[in-house]
Amino acid sequence: MRVLFKTTYNQDIDHLVDPGERIRVGLVIAIALAAPLFVSSYFLSELAMFICYALAGIGLMVLLGFTGQVSFGHAAFLGIGAYTQAALMTRGIPFVVSLSLAGLIAGLVGAALGRAVSRMHGFYLAVATLAFAIVTESVIGAAEPITGGHMGLKVSPIAFFGYELSQNWQIYYLYLAVLLFVIWGVANLMRAPAGRSMIAVRDSETSAKSLGINVGSVKVRAFFVSAAITGVAGALLAHLLFYLSPETFNLLESLRLMLMVVVGGLGTISGAILGAIFVSFLPNAIDVLRAILPSAVADQAGLEYLVFGAVIALFIIFEPQGIYGRWLKLRLFIETYPYYRRATFIRQKRYLKSERFR
Repeated sequence: MRVLFKTTYNQDIDHLVDPGERIRVGLVIAIALAAPLFVSSYFLSELAMFICYALAGIGLMVLLGFTGQVSFGHAAFLGIGAYTQAALMTRGIPFVVSLSLAGLIAGLVGAALGRAVSRMHGFYLAVATLAFAIVTESVIGAAEPITGGHMGLKVSPIAFFGYELSQNWQIYYLYLAVLLFVIWGVANLMRAPAGRSMIAVRDSETSAKSLGINVGSVKVRAFFVSAAITGVAGALLAHLLFYLSPETFNLLESLRLMLMVVVGGLGTISGAILGAIFVSFLPNAIDVLRAILPSAVADQAGLEYLVFGAVIALFIIFEPQGIYGRWLKLRLFIETYPYYRRATFIRQKRYLKSERFR
């Protein structure tokens, strides 16, 4: 097993201290940049869709993985960002301005929600965010002059200074640049005092209070950042959907985002990316499952809900650290073989006894 000897204090806050990790991340970025040279136009559009869900996953990861606040209604922020983007561009607002405003408006709504639920925990917080998603879907359907109601709203194409981005490779590079910028920003946030206070609140609110951290303010800040990133993801997603309807951002979409961060690995940016990859392939797996199951079962409505819920439950029970946690175990096994110990990754309690029943 290789041991990293740190020689400066800055290495404690470096993004990638391990040289092997730097090589892997650099290789992934190089492949992503070279993808338009090797893949078809259709596959580029699928990659752009994957980037949107990766952004939404990072947004939810800030709230759930880094701050410990459960949200079953995060698809509402996707919808707010998407409809804001479509409405502003329909009125002639430039793409860059509308994208920024979509993230800002979604963030402000998230901050308002965070202020309202800042004293809630566990089940009550989950129900509150779920109710928020249902109310948001109803409001979007009722606000017909702005959103088009249940008839839907057409999304204008992306244009920079009068030049329309009509090629899939142009849209892909734009979305990739936004994704890399958000990853860089969240990574910096998590090593700053604001991000460290979020992690402190996640691990123990009582301990965070004893250190002088304003827990309510941290939660509001986490909701704002999370909703803003998810709003940007929704704004970009709108241009791939071309036409928006309130039913697009329903409970199933929130469950998909929850599945993404739980399966990928809570508390890591890499987990959000891996979770987005998993969710991207899951619909194909469900189609295969429909072909195998009897028609009486396969044709039933709600099969997606059943599969998503079952996958989340299985990962929570058998692999709570997700796909990224499994990768860490595999890497340690390879590095330490034949001296690997099974007890290396015994699950540790992360809460105080006084917070056990919250």
